[in-house]
Order: sequence, then structure tokens, then C-alpha cells
Amino acid sequence: MAGHIQDRWYKTVTTPDGKSITVKTDRHGTGMRYRARYIGPDGTEKSKSFPDRQKRLAEAWLAKTKADMEGGHYVDPKAARTTFQQYAERWAASASGSIGGRDAIERQLRLHVNPLIGSRPLVAFQPAHVRDWLEELKNTAPTESYRRIIFGTVSTVFGAAVDDLLIPRNPCLAKSVRAPQGAPSRITPWRTEHVFAVRGALPKRFRAMVDIGGGCGLRQGEIFGLPADEVDFAGEWLAVRNQVKRVRGKLVFAPPKRGRLRDVPLPATVAAALRAHMREFPTVKVTLPWITPTGPLVTKELVFTGNTGNTVRASYFDDFMWKPALATAGLIPKPPPGERYPAAREHGMHALRHFYASVLLDAGETIKALSTYLGHSDPGFTLRVYTHLMPSSEGRTRKAVDNVFPALDEQPDGPQTAPGT
Repeated sequence: MAGHIQDRWYKTVTTPDGKSITVKTDRHGTGMRYRARYIGPDGTEKSKSFPDRQKRLAEAWLAKTKADMEGGHYVDPKAARTTFQQYAERWAASASGSIGGRDAIERQLRLHVNPLIGSRPLVAFQPAHVRDWLEELKNTAPTESYRRIIFGTVSTVFGAAVDDLLIPRNPCLAKSVRAPQGAPSRITPWRTEHVFAVRGALPKRFRAMVDIGGGCGLRQGEIFGLPADEVDFAGEWLAVRNQVKRVRGKLVFAPPKRGRLRDVPLPATVAAALRAHMREFPTVKVTLPWITPTGPLVTKELVFTGNTGNTVRASYFDDFMWKPALATAGLIPKPPPGERYPAAREHGMHALRHFYASVLLDAGETIKALSTYLGHSDPGFTLRVYTHLMPSSEGRTRKAVDNVFPALDEQPDGPQTAPGT
């Protein structure tokens, strides 16, 4: 690290006869006398000023800065002026990933982070501040699994600040900071009677959504964005190429999650339900931007639309169609008059995908096939989520062993030794 200390009160000049002498500057006796200067890792000059009679402090500060840079503990002085909100907004704008992913991050920061800790300078954060924020977060994000997602975003922001040499360490990783726990990993699928109870409680124009979700495993956005030309009644297949999602407050058409295009078997019962739905509620052409609110306009003939022929909005559907149906089916309580339905994350439309998975696994379908039909990128993920829904594997194990081991009352000495051994 190249560095030196400038004395602002004196300067060296060369006389006409070639001698160097020290003379007073115009600033002599006013302001900070010494300025310690060095070149930072980013190639720009950094400095700090010190008053008269504190040259040794300036030298010590310069020496410590050099040691921090060599030891990997250097922090850029501009961090003292950078608040969490300022840095997080810059980070979010440049974060990799889909537009929808960045939109979700910006929403988390805007609603749950910046109002509580956004004004604090990055270098001022201690683990205690993170613990206090997590406690306050319970008031704005009551679901612990969602708080865990928000916490992960904040920790990632701090991690990026460490990489950018703005802070020495990530306060979210301190041992005293306990991250919110996610939702229980063990999925409990709906029973068949729950599926049909919810279906019967929905308005008639939305009932076939349950058949598609529970009988083909589509996500909510994929159901809302299902075009008629992706339903192959003759070939008994359903092509999943599209979804409706909200990006920055606007509805758009987009590929399925993570771009996983797939084809799903179309059972005869689901096909019959779709035909009946399309006879009673004809398809509607809907035009939306593609992927982003400013993307090119795309028109698709949707199977499911709202009462006015527009795209179904998830927030409205969940609050005014889905949750009342859950309450009628007895899956969630009805709220008091004038109050909203309670959060029911485990009973969202995603529960239909879990039901679909449980049906296929119980019938002996392979994890690899199920992973393909669900649009998962890794069969290992599918196995981790649904392995406990494979009772048939336990049954096959018991049957295989029982076929080899005779009953104890018939062969008291255990299985016979195989011939030739």
C-alpha cells in the first residue's frame, strides 16, 4: 500500500539558486494540519485528516490501515456514510436472477427491512441490531418461514458488503443471532375428501382448477396461465409452457418456474372435467406482456379467467375464493365478521401438488418420473421432499423379506441355507 502524510501548513519550494526550503502555506495555522493519504484496493485515493501535534496518530492510522489491507480486514472508509438501505437498493438492482426474483427481493426490503433498519450505516451494525430487527419483524411478517426468507436476503446483502470491503464481517452469521426456522420439511398431503370438499366449495367456474392441480400437479400460476392449445385431449397430454405471474405489480406471461418446460399425462377424469368446464365457460383471449411489464405483448387463449373475462389475480382469488372454500371444507377457521381470513400457507393451492405427488407415489410411480411431471430440476430434491410419502416401498420391503424368510412356527431354526453354499 503506497501512502504518505501531507503537512498542509508547510510546503517545500526551490529557490532561484536551486536550494530546497520549507515555507508556510496559505493554510498555515487554520484547519486540519496533517492528511494521511493512501491508495485503496479499488485504485482510488483515500485520506483522513488530523489536527496539529497529532502526526503520530496519523502515522499510526496509516500503519493500521496497511496492516488491515494485508490481513484481509480492510474496510473502505466510505462505508461510514453508506446506510443499509442505500447499499441494499444498489445490490438489489444489480442482483442476478429473474425479474420476478428481483421484484420479490425489492418488496421484502421495502416492506420489512428498510423501515426498520434501512437508515443505520453499514459499519454501525452489531449482532444485537439484527436480533432486535428479527423481533420487530414478527409484527410485519407473522409467518416464520417467510421471515426466514427475508432474513436470508438481509444476510446476503451483508455478505455482499463484506465482499465489497465495506464491513469486516456479516452480523447475521454471529453465533448469538438465531435465524428464523423454515416451514416443517415433512409434507402432510390432503386426504381425498379434503380435495373434493374444497372443489365443491369453490365457485363453479374455478372448480376444474382443483382437477388440474390435484390431477396434473400444476402450480397456481401455471393453472391461471393455461392456454387451450396446450391441452392435447387426443394424445392425453398437457403441455406446461406458460404461467401468469406478477412482476412489479403488473401481471405478465412467463415460462414456468426456472424455465422448466414439461409435458404431463392428462388423465381421462381430468380431461372430462376440463371439457365440461370449457363448454360452460368458454376460453378467453388475454393479452399480457411477456416476462417483464415492458416486454412484448403476447395473446393467449386461457382456459381459466375471472367473472369479467380477465386474468385471474392470485391475491384476489386466494382471499375471496380459495380461503372461503378452505373454511367451508373445515381446513381453516372462519374469521369473525369484518376480519380477514387467517394465513394458511400450508393449505394454499400448492397443497394440490402435494396431493398429486402422494397419489403417484402411492401408486408406485418413480421419483424420477414424478420429478419430471412436477417440473423439478433435480430428482434428489423431489426425493427429499416426498420420500416419507412412499409407504409402498416399505410394503415391498416387508413382502420381499417375508417371501425369503419362512414363518418361525414352520421353520424354528430360521431360513434354510441356500444349496451349494
